[in-house]
Amino acid sequence: MNILLVFAHPEPQSFNGAMLRTAITTLEAAGHQVQVSDLYAQPFEPVSDRHNFTTVQDAAYFKQQREELYATAHHGFATDVEAEWQKLAWCDVLIWQFPLWWFGVPAVLKGWVDRVFAMGRAYGAGQIYENGVFRGKRALLSLTTGSGSPAEAYQPGGLQGDLLGILRPIHRGMFQFTGFTVLAPHVVYGPARQSDEQRATELATWAARLPGLAAEAPLEVGEY
Repeated sequence: MNILLVFAHPEPQSFNGAMLRTAITTLEAAGHQVQVSDLYAQPFEPVSDRHNFTTVQDAAYFKQQREELYATAHHGFATDVEAEWQKLAWCDVLIWQFPLWWFGVPAVLKGWVDRVFAMGRAYGAGQIYENGVFRGKRALLSLTTGSGSPAEAYQPGGLQGDLLGILRPIHRGMFQFTGFTVLAPHVVYGPARQSDEQRATELATWAARLPGLAAEAPLEVGEY
């Protein structure tokens, strides 16, 4: 398989960084091809505006979707956007590695979606959901929660609410909308408060899951 890892954490030595390195090592050892988009290290510009494009369809009024369609037809995407798009087109499996911040993804990762999932390329003209551009590809969220957020807090009726409900805008509105098959998220709860032994166990669990991603049953997003 060709696997794209999109990493969104500002500290390489964080537990998220350890999850990333574990994924790279494990997947390559299993014979898979891996590419990494380290959004903070690149650094990737998250703000979406005219700098997404080298072409201009309407200089007087900026409407992003109109410019995306024009850039799609005229090979007019900026170099950084085009590079990320080529990785997406190449991959069979997309994995996001990130900390859950304010019940969502870090801004740089949301900005990556805003700029790279362009109309005319990632969706449009009836190419959504079952007919989506990325149909046949799989997507997986790998994330950590804050130190004060154990697993019990993210259950239905828990303090933070059902985690699957929190992640639904990503699973349904980003991944399924563009055609991806969604796999169950991989979650490590509060690694900052875990012992070294516990964190090592979490990394081993992650490594054990990775080789079987192609055969995993998809998550039934419509059920929550």
